[in-house]
Amino acid sequence: MDGTLPTPEASNYTPPEIESRRNMLRAITYAITSMALLISGFTFQNSTVSDLATGGFLALVVPAAIAINGEKTALRMRWYSIRYRSEMVRISAAYLFRIKIDGKYLLVKGSRFPHYQPVGGVFKVSPKGQNFLASIEAQDDDLIPIDQTSEADLRIRLRGASLSVFYHWFESRSGREDAPWREFQEELISTSILPSGPFPYIFHEYQGRIVDKIRFSPYADSHELIMADVYELLPTREQEDALRSTLTATRDEFGWFTGEEIRRRGVLPGTPNVVPIAEHAEKII
Repeated sequence: MDGTLPTPEASNYTPPEIESRRNMLRAITYAITSMALLISGFTFQNSTVSDLATGGFLALVVPAAIAINGEKTALRMRWYSIRYRSEMVRISAAYLFRIKIDGKYLLVKGSRFPHYQPVGGVFKVSPKGQNFLASIEAQDDDLIPIDQTSEADLRIRLRGASLSVFYHWFESRSGREDAPWREFQEELISTSILPSGPFPYIFHEYQGRIVDKIRFSPYADSHELIMADVYELLPTREQEDALRSTLTATRDEFGWFTGEEIRRRGVLPGTPNVVPIAEHAEKII
């Protein structure tokens, strides 16, 4: 990861970290002003000042709550940057597909680990993104060997002090993969699990981001932060028919599972059968 952080050419460009700081400052200002108005309302009871303060508080409390809620992950990252500033943290940022038909979820067997997991994978980074990561001294992760498949994956290790800056960059979507088609094509079309004819394209809907709490990973021998963007497939009628035709298939490469089976990690009640299902599969339910 060599190079320097590229300078945007657009004169009206606002770096994501500056925009985030503005949003957080706005949220803090709303919160402080709301509290001041609330205190004033109690202090000057039965007066015009009290009525104005109460009205002002009610007018600001909702936008304050919205602003703070919208920045809660960014605020958590700022705390992590302080709490783990001198430690190396492993980061894995991926996207997962929720593919659901008739109450069951489609999972595929992992190529590296013999368990069933959602369609999806780690985001790829462009040369521009690699330049940015180099500028914050991010290192390639060595937990999974780097080969043609894993090259440019967004699995990195970096000093905790840079976590907030990294997250603002990730939020900007600049310099990284920003569509889930690649893994869908690689895991379902190229493997002939699904026919290519009905899938010249796909529609999908972004469902949100899940950022796990930092925890120590004995496998990585370091603290670890796992992030996942969840997308839901919106199949056309023809695509839905193609998916439904696989519900009764017996191929080992994939399977359809209920939410209960996924939550129980593949343990089937009343039977000795155990189908290994990855822990992160629960994120798509």
